[in-house]
Amino acid sequence: KDEGEDKKAGFFGNVNKQIEQVCEQLKENEYLRDGFNAIGFSQGGQFLRAYVQRCNNPPVHNLITFGSQHGGVSDIPGCEKNDGWCQMMRSITRRGVYSGYVRGHIVQAQYYKDPYRLELYLKQNIFLPDINNELENKNKTYAKNLASLNKFVLIRFTEDVTVKPRDTAWFSFYNEENEVIPIRQQPLYKEDWIGLKKLDETGKLIFKDCDGPHMQIGLEYFQNEVIIPYLSEPWDVQPEPLIIFQD
Repeated sequence: KDEGEDKKAGFFGNVNKQIEQVCEQLKENEYLRDGFNAIGFSQGGQFLRAYVQRCNNPPVHNLITFGSQHGGVSDIPGCEKNDGWCQMMRSITRRGVYSGYVRGHIVQAQYYKDPYRLELYLKQNIFLPDINNELENKNKTYAKNLASLNKFVLIRFTEDVTVKPRDTAWFSFYNEENEVIPIRQQPLYKEDWIGLKKLDETGKLIFKDCDGPHMQIGLEYFQNEVIIPYLSEPWDVQPEPLIIFQD
């Protein structure tokens, strides 16, 4: 794909089908057979997490996500003035985020979570309720696979106004009173629906802040907070493969 097609795919498509394709492609890659580290930028973070939970073959070792919408978003992200694909996405989504066409074709709608209409969200959203194991029938494989990570690093941008709430990067989200509920106070964590509690109790769940707005990452921060602690290898060891997902 060229850059334009890649950008379009970040707004239009069925996330479940996209992840299924990624699972098939990575499984056939001999270079990755022993596993790899992965970095997800923005919505790429929850898509990589879905890969871990649903497939994880080959396995992810360290998963690092920047400003990802793990807990969902309560608003559709804004667009730059000259971003035609984004403007089109917002226009279509505003007509009905849980309607038949939108929920199956607009990427951002597939992790949109209306805190005032949770029953509708659980019934109509085709992606996030599943990977967060919010549905009545829990998938035990999701928790097993995610808990197998060596490290799961959740990075939040301190001045993020693109993603609402910014704390969704740490799985936090609003209740019906518009209060942000931290992850450790949610059933998702308490009942360990996807393995976060197990990761946390074993010191493998890491919460970090990155100063600044959404996806503004300084080179020094990236080197000191990501590369050195999670991606570096001793000088005599072959570095592990790295896969990056982004918007």
